[in-house]
Amino acid sequence: MNVQLTNMQTRDVEALLHPYTNAAAHRQVGPHVIETGKGVYVYDEHGREFIEGMSGLWCAGLGFGDKELADAVAEQVHKLPYYHLFAGRSHEPAIELAEKIKELAPNMARVIFQSSGSEANDTQVKLAWYYNNALGRPEKKKIISRRKGYHGVTIASASMTGLPYNHIDWDLPLDRFLSTGTPHHWREAQDGESEHDFSARLAHELEELIEREGPETVAAFIAEPVMGAGGVIIPPAGYFEAIRPVLEKYDVLMISDEVINGFCRTGEWFGADTYNVNPTSMSLAKQLTGGYAPLSAVALCREQAEVIEQHTGKIGTLGHGFTYGGHPVGCAAGVAAIRIYQERRILDHVRAVSKTFLGHLDRLKDHPLVGEARGVGLIGALELSPDKTGRKTFDPAGKLGAKLAGELVERGVILRNMGDALGFCPPMIITEAELDAMFAPMEDCLDATLAFAKSEGLV
Repeated sequence: MNVQLTNMQTRDVEALLHPYTNAAAHRQVGPHVIETGKGVYVYDEHGREFIEGMSGLWCAGLGFGDKELADAVAEQVHKLPYYHLFAGRSHEPAIELAEKIKELAPNMARVIFQSSGSEANDTQVKLAWYYNNALGRPEKKKIISRRKGYHGVTIASASMTGLPYNHIDWDLPLDRFLSTGTPHHWREAQDGESEHDFSARLAHELEELIEREGPETVAAFIAEPVMGAGGVIIPPAGYFEAIRPVLEKYDVLMISDEVINGFCRTGEWFGADTYNVNPTSMSLAKQLTGGYAPLSAVALCREQAEVIEQHTGKIGTLGHGFTYGGHPVGCAAGVAAIRIYQERRILDHVRAVSKTFLGHLDRLKDHPLVGEARGVGLIGALELSPDKTGRKTFDPAGKLGAKLAGELVERGVILRNMGDALGFCPPMIITEAELDAMFAPMEDCLDATLAFAKSEGLV
């Protein structure tokens, strides 16, 4: 049924095509127009207040309206609003930010900038191919990712993404892109299988895949330490410790997709630190600038960087780059964001309030609609399920997740459902009192969703 749209909503539906949105349905209901933000709160065109429990799209780690960060952006706009890094040109914000990334990720030796997480992961693919060509291994080009992993929406990064809606009617994935198992113990483990045994089995399946394809053809393995858009899936005990020797055995690059995990979110500077990933390269975005400007980065280990540098000398150039990669305003935002993370001790704050955050999640696990509650640091999820075993799913998938997210919006909390998993990723400045407020309506919303499920015959 059509609703009366505001002038702003009407302008929207006549002018915009929204990502990850049912465009036909959107025309009928219109957008939720957000006008301002302050701290962990955003305000819509009607002045209604919402706790932004997803940091927008996992990015606003310092919340909204941070004056120090905004001033750094404004200062750079006035000083040098745009320049590029092509043909050996540079500027101080890019140099300083690359240095800061190297300081925080000491195994990384060189940084190349892009504008988005998708571009960063697309660049990872190209650099892996370029690296192996430089080493005289033209067949070593296949990329392995994981089912339910999310790595972006360019043709290459969407090919690595293991979610159906990124492939259906997009003619994806491309050749050279392979997938292996999802490290979700609750959903995927066999009866009686411990987390360590499950991890060992997934490592064995990965090795079998590499052997089947031919180790001489496999270039890289890409993984989010904590899977984000696939449902905030926490790796089981011993997972990366089991995976890493397989990659080393077959000389396969380990790409850590830190686009969501990076910059304190998991209780360490990077998800790779939390889960002992030991990557050969890292993809960074989102909280790199606190969301205040578009920017992403690929950080490379010394061996990979040196091979690439030497090869550019052989062929004459590194034939890759983006017009806005290393944009001085984005880099200035990144420098300021990292300085704020350090000076305000955001990492210590995440570790302190995570106890309250995870406690709230844990208290909801006994609700009859909740199959699993999971989280680390200040990122987590509630998975809705017909039972507690993980063996059953709702049909249609995502209907109850969307209902729960809608109930929460009505009560002033914005979260995101990924199918029937409800994700949490609040700004890292959130206080314990604000966490209490974010979780306050959860039981009522779960009860309302359960009643709806019963009325629809889903439980």
